[in-house]
Amino acid sequence: MNILVCISVVPDTTSKINFTESNTKFDRNGVTFIINPLDEFCLTKAIFIKESLGANVTVLNVGTPENDSVLRKALAIGADNAIRINSQSNNSLSVAKLMANYIRSKEYDIIFCGKESIDYNGGKVPGFLSSMLSIPFINACVGLDFENEFLITKNEIDDGIQVCKCQKPIIIAGQKGLVQEKDLRIPSMRGIMTARTKPLEVINTENEVKSNIRTISFELPEQKSLCKMIEPENVNELIDLLQNEAKVL
Repeated sequence: MNILVCISVVPDTTSKINFTESNTKFDRNGVTFIINPLDEFCLTKAIFIKESLGANVTVLNVGTPENDSVLRKALAIGADNAIRINSQSNNSLSVAKLMANYIRSKEYDIIFCGKESIDYNGGKVPGFLSSMLSIPFINACVGLDFENEFLITKNEIDDGIQVCKCQKPIIIAGQKGLVQEKDLRIPSMRGIMTARTKPLEVINTENEVKSNIRTISFELPEQKSLCKMIEPENVNELIDLLQNEAKVL
């Protein structure tokens, strides 16, 4: 079985975010980058499948050389090889086009993507890939099992869980529930050393995919105000603050 896990590289949520050039570009200085957490759930599930049923696991990323250390972490976790398409990840459509161009010449049984990335929360790449490659797509997947040649998936829908019986190939957009946080793998020293010998292939694109989006400006969220503590017996003061200051009553 061949499994592909599409990886986004995103800022760690503990990093301080700033913008440059009149708030039109993201400032990478001092920012720690990590595997997109929802992609990491997918990668962990792929490793579980590899260990239980046997599979070759490849991770795929669109990005610049700065992403190589994150891809090496994916290899240390247990992926067999890594591919980086050497291009700026401008937006969801351009990323999906570059990935689809690569995937067309390959044969993968399962293509995992995180449901969305935690930086832009677009949630578009899995659906774009499904359309471009004409491969069925399961969104918001929280469970995956095997029944002979079929896959049994569980995915979140409004007010419930949908169970599907699928054939391969399939694109699965995973999230927490596909595996649990406690199941995520921390690279061992042996895994880190082994990752150095695993292949990380860089593919240079002949024609850069033009972005269909232009950033006008970024804005930081408003800074949270200080918390005011009210004594339990001061109900009138609380009501006054909610009416005149917070204006929620």
